Amino acid sequence: MKASVEISMYPLNTDYGTAILKFIHRLREYPGLLVQSNTMSTQVFGEFDQLMAALSQEMKNAFEEDQTTVMVMKVVNLDLRK
Repeated sequence: MKASVEISMYPLNTDYGTAILKFIHRLREYPGLLVQSNTMSTQVFGEFDQLMAALSQEMKNAFEEDQTTVMVMKVVNLDLRK
């Protein structure tokens, strides 16, 4: 099943830009996922299981690297690129 996720990341520290860019960069390393970013959020498209596994791993990495980080996600069971 295809899925689309829109995710916004809010690290609650002064160097928030670095944490966000690292998170996006790591997501882009997963084969089979398409990652598109804009100034407000990042959209990730792919197979549901692969997409959720990648997000779970990278969200955990981000939470372990930063003291406090907020993530807001919207998930839909469609490929919204089409």
